[in-house]
Amino acid sequence: MPIYSMTGYASAQTELTSDTANSPALRLGLEIRSVNSRFLDLTFKMPEELRQHEAAMRELVTKHLKRGKVEVRANIESTADTSFSEPTPALLQRLLGLQELVHAHLPKANGLSVADVLRLATAQSAAPADIGPAVLKLAQTTLTQLSDAREREGARLAQTLRERIGQLRVLATQAAPLVPQLVEQQRLRFLERWREAMALTEGTALPEAAQDRALTEATSFAIRIDVAEELTRLVSHFDEMDDLLAKGGKAEGVGKRLDFLIQELHREANTLGSKSATMEMTRISVDMKVLIEQLREQVQNIE
Repeated sequence: MPIYSMTGYASAQTELTSDTANSPALRLGLEIRSVNSRFLDLTFKMPEELRQHEAAMRELVTKHLKRGKVEVRANIESTADTSFSEPTPALLQRLLGLQELVHAHLPKANGLSVADVLRLATAQSAAPADIGPAVLKLAQTTLTQLSDAREREGARLAQTLRERIGQLRVLATQAAPLVPQLVEQQRLRFLERWREAMALTEGTALPEAAQDRALTEATSFAIRIDVAEELTRLVSHFDEMDDLLAKGGKAEGVGKRLDFLIQELHREANTLGSKSATMEMTRISVDMKVLIEQLREQVQNIE
């Protein structure tokens, strides 16, 4: 299954069938945009005549999307030469009565302008009696387009993640032989110091005890700088991330699982740096942290 990004945009339009021959030709437009978010955060912006369909649209969106900050915009507009319908006397009388009712409770409220009256008159005749099926059909089309856009962006993200993981594997491979080499160097250095100490003491100290002490110090040093366990865990996390990217999908929370693995990678890279006894190991640790931070930025966009 593919990897899905939480970033995407889609829009679609459809012509609406009017109830009467005198009604103006109408067009229903819908656009959906999404960005990354820890959870699914839905916002709907639509005219009042479409507000009754929000619940059905919300249910449809939640079936398709699991995470992301999603904004749904809908509008109805006339396709005729004129954008406004002529208000009837009955409508004007009703608007006047409503205005007086509002002013009775809110004396400082602004009165209706000519533009307000024309807009309300248009809205009054804009929507057909039942456009619910048309709204949901258009929403389904737009969500399909959005899903395709998020899938394309997800494929690019997955490729970037694989490249970064590959670079981290190279660094782990470079770090693996450094510790045995350093341990051996340190062991030889301790033994050399032991020989020098024996020459200075002219045999007053027991050679066996001094040599044992030198080897004990070398062993203790080896334990302190041993990062084999950290490197093993790093490689294990790399394998698990590659497996998740290969399986893909969005129902299993791939993004959240990858984000958890990023935290584990960061912890191991920090330990690697704290145990570093050479500049080369320190460089590898820093390079790893840079790549892991780049991974984190990309993973935050995966659904």
